[in-house]
Amino acid sequence: MEKFTISRRAALLGLAAMPLAGCGSDSGSGISPVLSSPPPSALPPGPAPGPSLNAIAQTRGRYFGSAIASIPGTDQAGSIQNPRYTEIVKAECGMVVPENEMKWQTTRPGPETYDFTQMDAIVAWAQANDMAVRGHTLLWHRPQWFPEWLNNYDFGANPAAEAERLLTEHIRTVTDRYRGVITSYDVVNEAIDHDRNAPIETSLSRAMGSPEAVLDLAFHTAREQLPQGQLVYNDYMSWEPVHLEHCADVLRLLEGFRSRDVPVDALGIQSHIEMFDIDPATGVGPYAEREWRNFLDEVVGMGYRLLITEFDVKDKALPSDIALRDERVADYTRRYFDLMLDYDEHLDDVLAWGMVDQFNWLQYFDPAKRDDGLEVRGTPYESDYSPKLMRTALAETLGA
Repeated sequence: MEKFTISRRAALLGLAAMPLAGCGSDSGSGISPVLSSPPPSALPPGPAPGPSLNAIAQTRGRYFGSAIASIPGTDQAGSIQNPRYTEIVKAECGMVVPENEMKWQTTRPGPETYDFTQMDAIVAWAQANDMAVRGHTLLWHRPQWFPEWLNNYDFGANPAAEAERLLTEHIRTVTDRYRGVITSYDVVNEAIDHDRNAPIETSLSRAMGSPEAVLDLAFHTAREQLPQGQLVYNDYMSWEPVHLEHCADVLRLLEGFRSRDVPVDALGIQSHIEMFDIDPATGVGPYAEREWRNFLDEVVGMGYRLLITEFDVKDKALPSDIALRDERVADYTRRYFDLMLDYDEHLDDVLAWGMVDQFNWLQYFDPAKRDDGLEVRGTPYESDYSPKLMRTALAETLGA
């Protein structure tokens, strides 16, 4: 597979002419409807005045960035095809990450075929706008996010060798294509079986003998490809009390990587923080500060770096009133980032999972949908592209 290369001029001239192709879908993809029409923001639509979130983050040596999609045929998505959305991303971000365009469902339509059309489009757009790109993900190790052919694949007479071939070829093909462009990858995403409190079984793990064999091989292959790259394990454990068991599962996984000398550099903390009920003492969702700090202490104590990879806020338990809801979302955001930035010397880049409410995946993620049917207001900009109080909270905490 050829390496992806494109000049800045070629990107600017040729982006619109790239071939149209369908995009795979998952819980973080697609086009969501606008579910409500909130009153206009006090600020006009468009990027917030003053320093960008990325410029503020850069004062502390990190990028601020966002997920972005490539969905040809429409400009009504959080995508490179939507000029109003890209105006926000270009103004606020120094890095982008593909929402779905690097996942196996999109890039690997068959065991011997690849389709990088949409991923190439995102990289071309990023390079044309002087933005860094993160890789997400080389392996989402959950059966529901495998392409169907991989779930049903016949691994033949030597299943371990064939599974190893499929996995290593995939990682080498992707990392070769974007060599010199992408240096930080979510090598493995969400590998925990919460019913067993252990790494999840897939067709690959059954062929290779264990989930650990798959995960370890993925990281070792990525390290061979990227000796100086940042190799990340990414997961959605979080600071809410209901996630304490998940945190313990992730710690066991990270301890196992260290004990087996697996080359994992960092933990990606997705940070889809949630308010599914309200703590009357604070007016926002409950969070287990002491336990979360203990978790982070153990992670960095093992030598792992930290990233915030997919930040947004679920506001399900907050009242319908938009002004009050935005205040509480901003408060919850500020509390979270105040805590996370206590780990400033261990924390690398910070990315949101989208910048504008109407295109954020929470609009169609059933557990996050609001009982009143109103739009989830979990990103820095509302659906008319005007900045919200969350954006202010991010600016204040990232520069503190």
